[in-house]
Amino acid sequence: MIEAITQPRGWNRTDLEQDSSWIYRLTSDDIAQLRGALSHALASGRSKMEMSRDDFPINEALRRKLKDLIASTQTEHGFKLMRGFPVGDYSEEELRIFYWGLGLQLGVPRPQGKASAFMSDVRDAGGTYRAKTGRGYNTSSRLDFHADGSDMVGLLVVRVAKSGGESMISSSIRAHNEMLAMRPDLVHVLYQPFVFSRQGEHAPEEPPYYEAPIFGMQDGHFVCRHIRNHINSAQLSFPEVPRLTPLQIEALDMLDATLARPDLCFSMNFEPGDLQFINNHIVLHARTEYEDEQEPERKRFLLRLWLALPEGQPLPEGLRAAYKDVAPKSVRGGFRGVNVTPEVQAFEQRIASEHGMRFDIYRDRQRYAEGSIHQTSA
Repeated sequence: MIEAITQPRGWNRTDLEQDSSWIYRLTSDDIAQLRGALSHALASGRSKMEMSRDDFPINEALRRKLKDLIASTQTEHGFKLMRGFPVGDYSEEELRIFYWGLGLQLGVPRPQGKASAFMSDVRDAGGTYRAKTGRGYNTSSRLDFHADGSDMVGLLVVRVAKSGGESMISSSIRAHNEMLAMRPDLVHVLYQPFVFSRQGEHAPEEPPYYEAPIFGMQDGHFVCRHIRNHINSAQLSFPEVPRLTPLQIEALDMLDATLARPDLCFSMNFEPGDLQFINNHIVLHARTEYEDEQEPERKRFLLRLWLALPEGQPLPEGLRAAYKDVAPKSVRGGFRGVNVTPEVQAFEQRIASEHGMRFDIYRDRQRYAEGSIHQTSA
């Protein structure tokens, strides 16, 4: 029998409006530490793949503060907004090093696309969201509520849009419980596998799609992996994939509608210097459509990291095909792409070791190549 999720507690819009503990404003001491760490990283001349946590040195007080902030995303609201880094004082390339160094303090970065890029520029590059291989980060489109492919997604806001581009978040725990009270039959459907497209960004040994449930439980931990755009893409791209049933479509429609309910979802306007961190397993995010400024140097621009966290929760076995590992405190997630070189793997393993994390994410590569893993299963 499926039961309501009680820990962590799902929230609604009013909860966040009345409790601003999800916002942390960087202190002058924090900023001084981060500036010093960036200066050290820039002076080292090391590339991103050569860097370690020690190349972005911060004192123990800030290290502990950051760790506590990230740990709180696993047990409290499921997200945190750090506000106030002086992005206007640095070039785009300097900000990339800053965000990379900060990310290394928090977890292990994960690749995000066909080129195996470990940091993405979130800006309108003329992409098409609702297409067979569409992604949202390179468009100005309104985005549906979804989870990214990692324990945590982080955004560094460099510039905001002329208008629009609000960040919207919704508690998948609260949506689960609301649906359970009204339509438990549809909640049951969402615990069963759906087929997701990899959007053409899979590694050579991977199949182009995989199966995963949208809702899951493991050792008392709830998880929601919902990416409607990828489910729709699988239906459009692969005729051999089973067609969605009317009940599956009804369940997906109700989940989307529940997540977007005005009393449940919460919108925030970003400011330059904001750092948003979201636990993908219990909070889904979306975005309103936006209009950019005309000058390229004034257009909306964010940097995105996907991170595997040492605080990461256990995941159900049904998510192995999506994340490649489901154990807690493991390196997992990301879109592998085609450029995971030995240098990249050595970097990942080194950062995993610095965080005391399990590194077994590539164990299935040979099994895929040998055909011992069915296309839509783990």
